[in-house]
Amino acid sequence: MPCASCRLQPLLVPGSCGTWWGGAALFCLQQVGFLPGFPPVSGGPPFPLVLLSPHEGFALVGAPVSLFFLAHALSFCLASSLSSDCFLCDFWCHILSVLVPSTFAQLLWAQLAPPHPTTPWPCGLSGSRPGFCPHGTRVRAKVLTMSVPPPAPVMEPPIITEQSPRRVVVFPTDDVSLKCEASGKPEVQFRWTRDGILFKPKEELGMIVNQAPHSGSFSITGNSSNFAQSFQGIYRCFASNKLGTAMSHEIQLMAEGTPKWPKETVKPVEVEEGESVILPCHPPPSAEPLRIYWMNSKILHIKQDERVTMGQNGNLYFANVLTSDNHSDYICHAHFPGTRTIIQKEPIDLRVKATNSMMDRKPHLLFPTNSSSHLVALQGQPLVLECIAEGFPTPTIKWLRPSGPMPADRVTYQNHNKTLQLLNVGEEDDGEYRCLAENSLGSDRHAYYVTVEAAPYWLHKPQSHLYGPGETARLDCQVQGRPQPEVTWRINGIPVEELGKDQKYRIHHGALVLSNLQPSDTMVTQCEARNRHGLLLANAYIYVVELPAKILTPDNETYMAVQGSTAYLLCKAFGAPVPSVQWLDREGKTVLQDERFFPYTNGTLGIRDLQANDTGHYFCQAANDQSNVTIVANLQVKDATRIMQGPRSTIEKRGSRVMFTCQASFDPSLQHSTTWRRDALDLQELGDSDKYFIEDERLVIHSLDYSDQGNYSCVASTKLDMVESQAELLVVGSPGPVPQLELSDRHLLKQSQVRLSWSPADDHNAPIEKYDIEFEDKEMAPEKWYSLGKVPGNQTSTTLKLSPYVHYTFRVTAINKYGPGEPSPDSETVVTPEAAPEKNPVDVKGEGNETNNMIITWKPLRWMDWNAPQVQYRVQWRPQKMQGAWQEQIVSDPFLVVSNTSTFVPYEIKVQTVNSQGKGPEPQITIGYSGEDYPQAIPLLEPVKALNSSTVLVRWQSVDPAQVKGHLRGYNVTYWWEGSQRKHSKRHVHKGHVVVPANTTSAILGGLQPYSSYRVEVQAFNGRGLGPASGMTFNTPEGVPGHPEALHLECQSDTSLLLHWQPPLSHNGVLTGYVLSYQPLNDGSKEQLSFDLPDPELRTHNLTNLSPRLRYRFQLQATTREGPGEAIIREGGTMALSGTPDFGNISAMAGENYSVVSWVPKEGQCNFGFQIWFKALGDEKLVTRLPPQYVSYNQSSYTQWDLQPDTDYEIQLLKEQVLLHQMAVKTNGTGRVRLPPAGFATEGWFIGFISAIVVLLLILLILCFIKRSKGGKYSVKDKEDTQVDSEARPMKDETFGEYSDNEEKAFGSSQPSLNGDIKPLGSDDSLADYGGSVDVQFNEDGSFIGQYSGKKEKEAAGGNDSSGATSPVNPIGTLE
Repeated sequence: MPCASCRLQPLLVPGSCGTWWGGAALFCLQQVGFLPGFPPVSGGPPFPLVLLSPHEGFALVGAPVSLFFLAHALSFCLASSLSSDCFLCDFWCHILSVLVPSTFAQLLWAQLAPPHPTTPWPCGLSGSRPGFCPHGTRVRAKVLTMSVPPPAPVMEPPIITEQSPRRVVVFPTDDVSLKCEASGKPEVQFRWTRDGILFKPKEELGMIVNQAPHSGSFSITGNSSNFAQSFQGIYRCFASNKLGTAMSHEIQLMAEGTPKWPKETVKPVEVEEGESVILPCHPPPSAEPLRIYWMNSKILHIKQDERVTMGQNGNLYFANVLTSDNHSDYICHAHFPGTRTIIQKEPIDLRVKATNSMMDRKPHLLFPTNSSSHLVALQGQPLVLECIAEGFPTPTIKWLRPSGPMPADRVTYQNHNKTLQLLNVGEEDDGEYRCLAENSLGSDRHAYYVTVEAAPYWLHKPQSHLYGPGETARLDCQVQGRPQPEVTWRINGIPVEELGKDQKYRIHHGALVLSNLQPSDTMVTQCEARNRHGLLLANAYIYVVELPAKILTPDNETYMAVQGSTAYLLCKAFGAPVPSVQWLDREGKTVLQDERFFPYTNGTLGIRDLQANDTGHYFCQAANDQSNVTIVANLQVKDATRIMQGPRSTIEKRGSRVMFTCQASFDPSLQHSTTWRRDALDLQELGDSDKYFIEDERLVIHSLDYSDQGNYSCVASTKLDMVESQAELLVVGSPGPVPQLELSDRHLLKQSQVRLSWSPADDHNAPIEKYDIEFEDKEMAPEKWYSLGKVPGNQTSTTLKLSPYVHYTFRVTAINKYGPGEPSPDSETVVTPEAAPEKNPVDVKGEGNETNNMIITWKPLRWMDWNAPQVQYRVQWRPQKMQGAWQEQIVSDPFLVVSNTSTFVPYEIKVQTVNSQGKGPEPQITIGYSGEDYPQAIPLLEPVKALNSSTVLVRWQSVDPAQVKGHLRGYNVTYWWEGSQRKHSKRHVHKGHVVVPANTTSAILGGLQPYSSYRVEVQAFNGRGLGPASGMTFNTPEGVPGHPEALHLECQSDTSLLLHWQPPLSHNGVLTGYVLSYQPLNDGSKEQLSFDLPDPELRTHNLTNLSPRLRYRFQLQATTREGPGEAIIREGGTMALSGTPDFGNISAMAGENYSVVSWVPKEGQCNFGFQIWFKALGDEKLVTRLPPQYVSYNQSSYTQWDLQPDTDYEIQLLKEQVLLHQMAVKTNGTGRVRLPPAGFATEGWFIGFISAIVVLLLILLILCFIKRSKGGKYSVKDKEDTQVDSEARPMKDETFGEYSDNEEKAFGSSQPSLNGDIKPLGSDDSLADYGGSVDVQFNEDGSFIGQYSGKKEKEAAGGNDSSGATSPVNPIGTLE
């Protein structure tokens, strides 16, 4: 166990001087005599010391002077405290206690809180004995202030701490002063060189030299104003002690005299108005930047603008002069900041001659004067380019960069765009820059070719390092610059080239390499890099020490890792030379034989792809020529965490629900957790929200929205490892709204066009397939949107073709496979100009609803086709094949009635659109007809042909078109059943109808009753109605009968069955008998027994000699002369097959005077008859004796009436005097009632007689009602004769249908229609009864595809006299 008394982890907090660990170790070892090469030294300043306790966290810092020796002493103290060697721990504690001078040091010391006040302090303090190390005690901090004698000084290499800038300018009133300060132990000695030659300031004659002791700085005071001229040059300071020599950078000293303007004679400058002129300045040169000002004699600045400008060189440029520029006092002032003086040039007299003929001229550059120039710009410095031009009118300046755009964040334009300043120049700014001077007459240009160069700068600066004996040092000095800097090395200020040839020193790829170092090789090295733009210098120190090997990593540490991962066993070793580290197993063999084991240079052992058998002990051994130490490391390999089933990526629709699952396995000895993340952030369940639900291994997200999409991951973790499984959730749905619309190209509105642009909508993870463009006219149809068309989803603009005079407000909707999104906000409204109509009405028709008129109708134009606020229609008509003048009328409504026409005359019709801007295009001619009259043609019937017993073919001859009196729309075929050929067959008569097209002269009537008499009539019809009918009677042939009704099987014995049946409902002829067939089902025989029953009146048949063990299939057919009809089939067996009669679940319930007996017939039990006998118990004199009642087994219940209240009855079920079942029941009530003798009113015959009378009365009432409802139907011809012409209506183009009646029920299914959409016409004889019009449609081959439709028209009161007919010249304009 580590020593508890000194479990203090010391940490040195450096002040201003970098790393101290190496030097501190040297000092500590030197104090105890471990390093004989470094003898103790006496005297020295205080130094900083900081010790931090990890338990309390206190710290105290001493004086800010760096030491290089303290850190290693602290390291040894730490290493001792972590070991079990308490003596060594106390030893190092005492060593540290004497390292601090008494006047400055404050040491933070860790001590043990004693359990009692008398407990001594640890680490040898207050008389404690070495090795007193109680365990399990708390560490606390105590500050000790000690008074000890000053220790011997520590040796420290020289460090340059202060030096003059690289350039020093001395003015006449200044002294020559250069700085050079350095620190180091022993005391540092200084020397200077000037231009590479030794320079001793104190030896300068006639000068006053000031130089402080132990300082390299000096100042020289001369006896004349220009004494500094003799001291100009390149200076360098060297600081040396026993450990080496440090060197300063080069310092350039420049001397500058008092500035004076040279004597000159300034002549007046004479120019004509409009010409250019340059007023020169030419100030004296100076080492410091100057400031130039142009003023007049009144100390007022000359106003500068685009025309008048001062250049970077100080000259004043006039692009063109004006008479207002005529002044005699243009004075250039130069300000010298170094000498703090301002001098001025002689005034310049500018004389401008006025002129009345100022000539315009194109620009010409005054500066620069040539067409191109080359400049060098320094990296990191500003670049200034200038172009000044003359011309009239005054030119403007533009700057261009052909190789790319200007860096907008670093470029500025000054001096009215004449100066371009580029800040922080980089290599990317290399290239061509152009200035362009322009006015209305032309242009001039100049090209600057800029090359970017750079002063030297560090890529890798050499660093100070600690080395052990025999090691090799490599100091890298990597610099960059343009041009590439030259790198030179010095050792202790002497160039390597000037040192003697020694195998220790060599330069390799710019790095200084020193091999086989020894303690005497401690030195200071210098790396210097220079090019024409500057110089870099770095001092680096090399320390060579000897220290025994020490392992700082605690012993017996336990490491845990999981299978498949990589474990890292630490072994931090310290020593000089650097100790070698190797890892061994229990047997002392190296572990590196396994390729999964790999070492690091810092001593750490890595083990990749861990396995369970890697658990065990590993030994780290560190050794150098001083010592050999070993520690043990314990490794435990745990099961790796694995996700067996992770969440899966999915695509879900918005509003739906998604569930992610995560199943993981963990090492049972480790605590584990499973968490969910979204986009790398932990996902917490949101309180009361129903959005997220996290339970065990499931994450459920409800009501998905687009904001929920992202990467969801399941994280399974222990303290050793973590695995994550990620799934992507995409939420899809219809697109988002288009955010913005923009209208452009409004000048195209004159051509009824505009360009509409929009921003793309959010596709919500499903590509947008198209955009739907809609418009609304808030004036004509507010809140109603019309589609203008769709464009592909990758298009965001289109030019729209618009209609004239529409108030367009647009919106755009994005559509993907999930449907349309929300529409965009409405655009602004644009109105297209009015124009003449571009369309005429369609569906123009002409047809009459009377025999003497024609109604012209058309489909009106939509308002968006009006092209104006209002629209009218120009209607023209004339008789066909007559080239006479057109009659016309302009109307607003979409119809016109033309009166006083001849019956069924063709007309040519034109309808043209008209508005305030003109007429529409020339309309097409449409043929219309005036009103029709009833047909006079009578179809001539041919004999009816029977196709089978229920279908016939009716044919007739075509009618004369001239007799149709209109468009022949088709033929109406009416048929009805008149009676059966069987006697005593009377049934209600129903009529059927079939409508056929005009080009067809036959009809097939199906679904007829065989062996019956029918009547058929055929009528031609047009749009007005039906014509006269031609009729014929025909008979259908005999057919096969329908199936017999109600076939029942009744068990008679074990070998016989009684069959009961009813005759077929449809005889379809004269019955001749029955055919009975049967065969066994379960004996494997397929033989069927069959025999005829020739008696048609037979209703029962007894089958004998049946097998009691077999089940039979029975088939019964009725027959006519045409053969047997459809069969009825039943299955069953004899009494033996059914077994003993079973009255399962039999029960009885009773009322006051009745009882109901119920049972459930057994499946497979044959039907049989039995008797139920209710026998009263008790006094039989008071109870009427009830006879037994015959009951069938299959009827499953029986109700017995006429029972006495409150009486017990015994119920017996008997078959052939054999008791089948017996039970008891008691009726409800309060007591028995003696019944009077039965009268005739209770007799069955009387009740039947009364019932028959009631039924006959009901039949008579129904017949009367039917007769009355038919209203005395009359024939088609009679009705046509009584029709009034005004009742007729024009026939619409609708469709035909067919209708038929059966004898007993409607023949609706017997005659299939030629079109499925059939509406019944009832049983009326005339088509006029079923609607005011009949529309017909036919296929191209003439087949029927239509039906009758319409509703019955009421008679118009007054006939034609009240119609108010008009003439063709003055047609009416409205139609009711």
